[in-house]
Amino acid sequence: MRCEISRSVLDAILAAAAAERDEICGLLFGSADAITGWERTANVHPEPSRHFEIDPAALFAALRAERAGGPRLIGYIHSHPVGRAEPSPTDTEAAQPDGRLWMIVADGQATLWRATAEGFERTELVLTPVAAT
Repeated sequence: MRCEISRSVLDAILAAAAAERDEICGLLFGSADAITGWERTANVHPEPSRHFEIDPAALFAALRAERAGGPRLIGYIHSHPVGRAEPSPTDTEAAQPDGRLWMIVADGQATLWRATAEGFERTELVLTPVAAT
């Protein structure tokens, strides 16, 4: 499976993660095969240097906006300031097998995973081709 993302969206995510010592987190918007935007949310976990928890108010607001015709929530993003861009045991334990995407950022790289009943399934992250000018 593959999912497209624009260079500008990916660069914004990578820059946000690089600028923080704690884990950042947020919401991904788009469709089944394309990430068209993201929203950074507060990390409300008591230990943000090692874990993340998306601010529930931001999550509920995104779900309400989606029901009202706003952007479709397709997944989540978080960073691993110390570690690799792959699901940790904590990520695996916390993920609901709902088919949503999980983007994990570490060391200037972003990887994409889909949460399934069998665990995380790697999804290819593809930069959207730039239109010729």
